[in-house]
Amino acid sequence: MKRWRGWGNPHTDYPLPESARHYLVNYLGPLPDLPVPDLESILSAVPPSSLNHHPLINLDPEPRLRHARGQSLPDWVAINHNRVNTFPDGVAFPENTEDLPALLAYALESGANVIPYGGGSSVVGHINPLPDPRPNLTISLERLNRLVKIDPESHLAEFEAGVTGPALERVLGSQGYTLGHFPQSFEYSTLGGWIASRSSGQQSYYYGRIEDMFAGGVLETPRGQLVLPTYPASAAGPDLREWVLGSEGRLGIISKAQVRFRPRPQKEAFYGVFFPSWEKGSHAVRAIAQSEIPVSMLRLSNPIETETTLILSGKSWIDLADRGLRLLGQGDERCLLIFGVTGSPGLTALARRWTRSICRSQGGLFVGEIVGRTWEKSRFHSPYLRNTLWDAGLAVDTLETALPWSQVREASQAIPGAIQEAIHAFGEKALVMTHLSHIYHDGASIYTTFLFRRTADPDQLLERWKAMKSAASQEIQEFRGTITHQHGVGIDHKSYLPAEKGPLGMDAIRESAGSFDPQGIMNPGKLFD
Repeated sequence: MKRWRGWGNPHTDYPLPESARHYLVNYLGPLPDLPVPDLESILSAVPPSSLNHHPLINLDPEPRLRHARGQSLPDWVAINHNRVNTFPDGVAFPENTEDLPALLAYALESGANVIPYGGGSSVVGHINPLPDPRPNLTISLERLNRLVKIDPESHLAEFEAGVTGPALERVLGSQGYTLGHFPQSFEYSTLGGWIASRSSGQQSYYYGRIEDMFAGGVLETPRGQLVLPTYPASAAGPDLREWVLGSEGRLGIISKAQVRFRPRPQKEAFYGVFFPSWEKGSHAVRAIAQSEIPVSMLRLSNPIETETTLILSGKSWIDLADRGLRLLGQGDERCLLIFGVTGSPGLTALARRWTRSICRSQGGLFVGEIVGRTWEKSRFHSPYLRNTLWDAGLAVDTLETALPWSQVREASQAIPGAIQEAIHAFGEKALVMTHLSHIYHDGASIYTTFLFRRTADPDQLLERWKAMKSAASQEIQEFRGTITHQHGVGIDHKSYLPAEKGPLGMDAIRESAGSFDPQGIMNPGKLFD
């Protein structure tokens, strides 16, 4: 069972080192001591369901609460302050894909909205029921997690869409294969959710994004079943997979998906390089990408993220490393690059050598595997730090974009600057960190994390968050970046989508949803109103 408030397994924690607590207090000010909510009091606020009994639907308050919100900051505020204003009227748990058409028929007969639910890891409001005269039915795919078939000769596998990242990798790994899709939400996010939100894994530079892996599948819609056949390639008109990718539950429920897998790599390793400045580090990663060196990942942190990440890790060698780096000319402006190599021993050795050479040309100091191994061990554990910080009195949120290299340098300074300026208006500070999370030949994704002090008043907290989120989003649009590189649109980014798609594009999105879902019952209020 997952935490009812916060992220992940209730038995997994990420303790905050005392040195890190002092660092945060020195940067942001004294941390507030706020009460912890009680599950029973929140359950008492869940209203009676307006749905009729169905053998696959649970109408009890607790599953309805647990499926009412995801992982966005507004979701955390709503759950922790007993401010959830709309709950699913029921949560369905289909046992097999054949149950889905019957549940959609039930929803149509009951006049209910339908919200597909994978792992609940959305950070932009994909799975939230919205106020509506119609009841809301959430359909959880957690039991639809089986391997349907595998074709080792073609490197294709078909899974039910509710399979989580770890379960999928266990199945493929037992036969010597991997999908290679590793978002930070890997522990709980699902194959169907990855497709519906156009997810990107941490090693997408090597394995590709989910659209590169998604070969075909089945979409259950209120009008019937859409089958997407799998071909190596096709020129037969528009690719219908593109309707499903990024559809965020507006067209129907992804029930099965065929994916392209690979043999597990013979070797994989992650390394650290420190650069004396952001400019030199970003020059290096652009040169690596445009030289087409076969690395599997490039992740460059700006100076404040470099410092904060090392301090929050609590590792005993950090102070010694800091002194050594300063002696070698790596001061307060140093930036950390984590790069990965994946594949055969010969190829990975070559990629490492070429990468080191380019990094040296920009003043990079190669520090070997210790930093890379530290990152690798914590990459799916680090989301648990958000629980610790929240209980310590700090709110945490993230936002991201992608834009051409010609814009990256300026935008990577302007976006954090906009956040700082917005919170300063409230007489507060934010700890704002940025990294280049995904590198492309023509540009990069800029990923920003910001921490700020919580308040006892949830409305005041949301007011501050909205000011920072809005300022950063407007800055992204000023640079003509995408409003989301990997998180999706959901609710939080919906108002910014028309500027990116244009009036004709938005009409096409709405009309395609209406074609599959004439009654408008599928996940209303997401992507567009």
